[in-house]
Amino acid sequence: MVAKNVPKIEYVPTICPYCGTGCGLNFVVKDGKIIGVEPWKRHPVNEGKVCPKGNFGYEFINREDRLTTPLIKENGEFREASWDEALNLVANKLNEVKAEDPNKLGFYACARSPNENIYVTQKFARVACGTHNVDHCARICHGPTVAGLATCFGSGAMTNGFDSIMQADVIFVIGANSMEAHPLFGRKLIKAKQNGAKIIVADPRYTPTAKIADKYLEFKTGTDVALMNGMMKYIIDNDLQNTEFIKDRTENFEELKEIVSKYDMDKVCEITEADKDSLIEITEAYAKADKAAIVYSLGITEHSHGADNVMCTADLAMLTGNLGKEGAGVNPLRGQNNVQGACDMGALPTDYVGYRKVADQETTDWFNNYYGTNLSTKPGLTLVEMMNAAHSGDLKVLYIHGEDPVLSDADITHTKEALANLDMLVVQELFMTDTAAEADVVFPAAGWGEQEGTFTSGERRVQCLHKAQDPPGDAMLDWKIMEQLAIRMGEDAHPEQFHYETSEDIFNEIRECAPIMAGMDRKRLDSPEALHWPCLSEDDPCQPLMYTEKFSRPNGKAIFMPQEHRGPVEVTDNEYPLLLTTTRVLFHYHAAMTRRCKTLDNEVKTGYIEMNSEDAKELGILDKEIVKASSRRGSIEIAARVTDNIKRGIVNIPMHFTECAANMLTNSNSFDPKCKMVELKACAIKVEKME
Repeated sequence: MVAKNVPKIEYVPTICPYCGTGCGLNFVVKDGKIIGVEPWKRHPVNEGKVCPKGNFGYEFINREDRLTTPLIKENGEFREASWDEALNLVANKLNEVKAEDPNKLGFYACARSPNENIYVTQKFARVACGTHNVDHCARICHGPTVAGLATCFGSGAMTNGFDSIMQADVIFVIGANSMEAHPLFGRKLIKAKQNGAKIIVADPRYTPTAKIADKYLEFKTGTDVALMNGMMKYIIDNDLQNTEFIKDRTENFEELKEIVSKYDMDKVCEITEADKDSLIEITEAYAKADKAAIVYSLGITEHSHGADNVMCTADLAMLTGNLGKEGAGVNPLRGQNNVQGACDMGALPTDYVGYRKVADQETTDWFNNYYGTNLSTKPGLTLVEMMNAAHSGDLKVLYIHGEDPVLSDADITHTKEALANLDMLVVQELFMTDTAAEADVVFPAAGWGEQEGTFTSGERRVQCLHKAQDPPGDAMLDWKIMEQLAIRMGEDAHPEQFHYETSEDIFNEIRECAPIMAGMDRKRLDSPEALHWPCLSEDDPCQPLMYTEKFSRPNGKAIFMPQEHRGPVEVTDNEYPLLLTTTRVLFHYHAAMTRRCKTLDNEVKTGYIEMNSEDAKELGILDKEIVKASSRRGSIEIAARVTDNIKRGIVNIPMHFTECAANMLTNSNSFDPKCKMVELKACAIKVEKME
């Protein structure tokens, strides 16, 4: 007897939409709807393993509160609108401000969206609107990586593949908590340890990653440059440097020697509050290893001296010759799933797709010829500068594609004031986020599982996504929204430049514009192994290891970029005696997705402030007590988590929770002059008992 009406179950391969590790998953699809995920057993990154977000993070997709129709705000309230009405309203406003001054327009691209959407977003800003004012959240996570590593090596990306870490003899982890923020990379750290690697972790918190380390070094937030300068001075003083590598493959070594000569161990340990014997021990272990890798993340980038920190990691690797070989390198762990891709796609005010520079006349001439435009060579405003320009009235329209600055940016009060001062805020989103709630027009977009495209992981691996279901209601593909706007804006917006039949058409255009991806055809990408850039031709093996023979700078050599210790701009005092840092937790990413996943949200329902036991005792604060945390910018009420796993004088708040938002406290007034990173990881606060 044959069963009738048996539901059709399909498995559709995809890539996880959370961190930058790029794990492979399979959507489980029943009758055209995503109902679950299964690990992709053959995938080379995660090998059939998933973290909690990978396992349960699909639950947001078919939530009842998905945006399904355009919304227009009138008299402070949203009403539903047709696509024609909403698109015409936005197109007319873009044209009006463009006619006045195109640089009064600004665009945020989405680092969780496929490469194809991001490419079209930055292209729309430049080609349809005539401005280089386009940026994305790498500015406040890995902007210092792009700036710092590109300066030293010629390319602002991870130098090795993820699997390379398992060949290391020593792994120096600084400012990264892989076991929570990048769990499947954390699994590779464990496998490296099983292979005999010695793991060293330097962090103000005794994190889950520190707990797997062979050696943990506690030190003060914001003193990374002093710490690494001390390591480099010790290496040079004890003749542990790789002289041959320095001579053959680098330049500017004498300046490095001069700068770090000021950082003897006693001075460094006074600045960093690190234990001297422990610092010497980890320095010798790193310097004497045949293959030593550096791993870092937002703990060293989200500072007003983030680019300095990154360049110090590069200097340390150059000094010891730990580049261009497996088991070594400088390995930044990218925060969001496609933040590497967003940089690659040119969602930067200084760069076109493929890191081709706006300021270079020949490059801009090439793009003007390709697009039929007349773009200038003057770079646009960064994300931070756009928000400040909105606050001062110099930016009139801000178009935000899938970002949530009201939760993610420093000093939420300043951010809300800036958005309120715009003539128009347009938000393209899946849900009514904190930022979308401030908008004048909201466009409902297709999300993960509802479109084709590619993501680029932190190891520069470009991987295919596949559509598993249709978007809900009238939600539209991001690049289709941009095409419809360009049509309505008219001939001067070059609408012909935004017509594509498929996402593959967009990717083929990316290949034409970005030599680092020229060899990446869809057939080669659509395999478990996928491809790493640079991929210069269709017969290029596109291996993850970079700089085996030369660096990407014009002369082929890396350059030492020594830095002086500056430390946090905002220091503690009697009124604000504690130094705040912020983190992610294992079960959450940003609020819009994981807090709409019931299983994940049940694990950690709200935020907390971690305090050292001695600090809490002095203040009379008990574990789980609701306290008031205040900075010079605002206050929140939040539960205390009293622990010995954080350094005295330091407190920590996870950044995911809008009801006790860490960024109500953080400082937007101080930023890195090299890359405009705001100081998210260090600000002075006080914690008080509630009255």
